[in-house]
Amino acid sequence: MATEESIAFPEYNMDPVTLPRFIMEDDFERREKYGKTRTSLAFILQGIGVASKVVANAVQNAGMQGLYALGGQANLSGEDQKKLDVLANDVFINVLRNTKKVRVMVSEENDDAIIVEGLDHARYCVVFDPLDGSSNIECNVSVGTIFGIYHTAEKELAELEDCLHPGREMVAAGYVLYSSSVVMALSTGSGVHMFNLDPTFGEFVMTKRDWTIPPVPKRIYSCNTGNVQKWDEATRAYLRWIKKQDASYSARYVGSMVSDVHRTILYGGIFFYPADTKNKKGKLRVLYECFPMAYLVEAAGGAASDGRTRILDLVPEDLHARSPIFLGTKAEVAKVEEFYKAMDEGTLEKPDTELLV
Repeated sequence: MATEESIAFPEYNMDPVTLPRFIMEDDFERREKYGKTRTSLAFILQGIGVASKVVANAVQNAGMQGLYALGGQANLSGEDQKKLDVLANDVFINVLRNTKKVRVMVSEENDDAIIVEGLDHARYCVVFDPLDGSSNIECNVSVGTIFGIYHTAEKELAELEDCLHPGREMVAAGYVLYSSSVVMALSTGSGVHMFNLDPTFGEFVMTKRDWTIPPVPKRIYSCNTGNVQKWDEATRAYLRWIKKQDASYSARYVGSMVSDVHRTILYGGIFFYPADTKNKKGKLRVLYECFPMAYLVEAAGGAASDGRTRILDLVPEDLHARSPIFLGTKAEVAKVEEFYKAMDEGTLEKPDTELLV
């Protein structure tokens, strides 16, 4: 007769750590360690999980549902909104509003912040890009959601000004990658944890706990070299340095920030989107793109900089402020900062030729 010990199901996870379970365990550990919980944060994170499932389904069925078409408007950044952008934005706004824990929301798709009225106790602000990379959705390039969460302990209701703080003050951040599988990467301040959406029972299941960038990372650089002639001298010098190394680098660039950062966290290397002559302050938005991704990369043992300053130390000038960004392994980011220091000091070597191939 078979005993419990003799029965094995190697292909089946008999004790899955789902996203709700992880959130509850994380809250319990915080209570044990600090004597207080963050139950409201747990509600918000579970809400983000639900919204992500809805958006994942919409992404997978976008062609059949006619969601590739333009929505007829442009956001503050001048980017045309597709129907899928609008849908994803509405889903996240509605889910977060109905948690009753979020007072302020900042979305890439809304010019102004969304203030939720009628709440007595809501100390959280959530900043998010509901569908990053959507311009590539028609050719089935991976897209994603990026989010960051702020908390104020000084008052009962969070206010708009509580969003305009350095990224280091976030209490959680993450992204959801909609690709061949749906992956959520999440950090609540300690480690990066990854969850895959299991379509058989509709739950995010943990697949990586306390993930860190590999100690021996792959040599990968990720950037849009089509803009190289528009970059400043420091960034161009760094790219020349990469190309001169005996141990060659591989170039990998998807054009969807979530995909490129996800690969960087998994394998190492560097992702960068520098300022250029067209976007003098950079193109990526500080609050809901640079901050959450920098938060995750640092939690995974990497670094993120604008070339001179740690990204998480920046103070946003406004809701849609932009910044250049270099993120990845500490060694790569430090090398970038060396070139910026040399440029600022006037000691950067001039190249023999201006042509970079």
